[in-house]
Amino acid sequence: MFNRLLFTACVAAIIAAPALAQTAALEDLPQRDRIEWIDAAKSAGHTGIARKTRPVDARLTEPGEIIVTKIAGQGTETRSKPAGEGDWVVRNRCDQTGDEEYLVSAAKFPSRYGDPVSEPDAGGYREFRPTGRDMTYAIVPEADGEFAIEAPWGELQRVLPGDAIVQVPDDMNDTYRVEARAFECTYEIVEPAK
Repeated sequence: MFNRLLFTACVAAIIAAPALAQTAALEDLPQRDRIEWIDAAKSAGHTGIARKTRPVDARLTEPGEIIVTKIAGQGTETRSKPAGEGDWVVRNRCDQTGDEEYLVSAAKFPSRYGDPVSEPDAGGYREFRPTGRDMTYAIVPEADGEFAIEAPWGELQRVLPGDAIVQVPDDMNDTYRVEARAFECTYEIVEPAK
């Protein structure tokens, strides 16, 4: 009987963990500079190399459209700036996170996703395959706790232990959070972080 109660309590705690992890309002969290954070991880030898490899679905946005990125169990991650001409909304294929969507600029989309490999579906989405660019990454340690960073597009992002901070090697400003489940689901580790 005791073991069954303990097991049930443990399962309930694990299921509730993502919701419990976000008790503080985003603007009340300690804010860290994302570039300083990844630079410190590099200096300490805690970074690795990963590539986004899982196919995505994407469609052209309407100019002015705002994309709200929602992560299953965590709610809203970010709200984009209004989309510009030729920008894309990208939808990850990741059941664990609720197939979250995010905005990618017209300038960055071709080098990250290349050409479509399918015809548009009823919603205008086509399949794309990431180009597999090497990205520097580090996993946020438990000791860092929960904090916020300002993403390259100016929006605050909540960062939790276990999440990845990724950086495009030839564009240090292009450094942002990838939620832990999304990272595991959509990235391939080339060189493990230490």
